Amino acid sequence: MSTPPTTSLAGRTAVVTGSTSGIGAATAHHLTARGARVVVTGRDAARGAEVVDAITASGGAAVFVAGDLTAPPAALRDLAAAWTSALDGRIDVLVHNAAVCPAVDTVSLSDEDLEATLAVNVRAPQVLTAAIAPAMASHGAGAIVVVGSWMAGVGHPFVGFYSATKAAEAQLARSWAAEFGPRGVRVNTVAPGATRTPINAGDDDVIARMTASTPAGRPGTPDEVAAAIAWLVSDEAAYVHGAVIPVDGGITATRPV
Repeated sequence: MSTPPTTSLAGRTAVVTGSTSGIGAATAHHLTARGARVVVTGRDAARGAEVVDAITASGGAAVFVAGDLTAPPAALRDLAAAWTSALDGRIDVLVHNAAVCPAVDTVSLSDEDLEATLAVNVRAPQVLTAAIAPAMASHGAGAIVVVGSWMAGVGHPFVGFYSATKAAEAQLARSWAAEFGPRGVRVNTVAPGATRTPINAGDDDVIARMTASTPAGRPGTPDEVAAAIAWLVSDEAAYVHGAVIPVDGGITATRPV
């Protein structure tokens, strides 16, 4: 038998978008715990500093680089260059976690929310992948993970536009897998279910009702999603390309029709 693969990420570098809280922050912690150096990025410098300080206190290596994913494409390419510079010229792992989710129906969606959701959930991943993936391919190795959503595959009376952007992002990931996979860059999607994060802290009752009849019987946690992401970017998942992996307590597999 060959040497078993490992979940260690020692010597690798990573960027996690939207990593100042929630699933993104948990992912940064999981990656650094496995030995990666991580760029924590988002708009809130104070929260970013808290995440970096917590990682450093645990013996990990992280740095904060501020970035606004609603920025125009040229600014996003500059942001990708800043991330690369902060990691000494090489990014091995890219996690597209940041997202905007207007919790409204179709008629109530404002023009501002429409533009921001498209920008963060679709345009930014496209531009950033185009800026970063070619260097990964030139090295013959890399991993990109899209954080999708269980809602991308089902109809819903609200957050429909968010769900559509998450479906688009998962399709981009499949296309990137076909495009960059032959050159050593694995691209996959992790699709969380109803997960308790600081953003939905005021909706505990709704989330509890939504998940009560699932096999898990409860909401997910950021750590549970982050653990799946950390595995997916590791050598343990070397044969996984173009997959959409539900980390949703069974809600998509067993949701009543």
